[in-house]
Amino acid sequence: MACAVVLPFAVASAGPAGESMPPVREPAAAAGDGADGKAPGARPPRTAPLGLGASTAVRCGPELTSPGGLPAAALEAQTCVLVQARETWARAYYRNATGGPLRLVLSLLGPGGRTLQMRCAVGAADEPGMCETPREPLRGEPSAYSAVAEYAAAADAAGSGPLLLRAGSNSPD
Repeated sequence: MACAVVLPFAVASAGPAGESMPPVREPAAAAGDGADGKAPGARPPRTAPLGLGASTAVRCGPELTSPGGLPAAALEAQTCVLVQARETWARAYYRNATGGPLRLVLSLLGPGGRTLQMRCAVGAADEPGMCETPREPLRGEPSAYSAVAEYAAAADAAGSGPLLLRAGSNSPD
């Protein structure tokens, strides 16, 4: 059981090759008499967040810019498939400079016709943003997964808006 706990922590804390990481310092023991219900010197367990690192595979499509009809570089987007351990998910990066809010539908396409969709509101601020699908168990090979992000103008009275950009995780070659 100890190996099962230590191994994921070692993998999760590994960074890119050649990167030196500062040493982890233990917090000083808290001086206490136990009156607060905590044992003297007790400290919370150490955990390492599982962010992007050596154990996360990322496959992204090209960075795309909105086509004619919109102001130059009004919408920039890139779509990726991520795999960590035995989980996979889709992520869309974007910058919306259209001046109005957009709707985003992000789809993770998996083997056997499986599809997982996430709807995200894209604000009108000209700032980088991100949308992710929930993680799901990996079924088959990571290369069997792809992602598509579709950006549309805000809904009109009929409940839909025009599609402005479609970005996929496929490689540009």
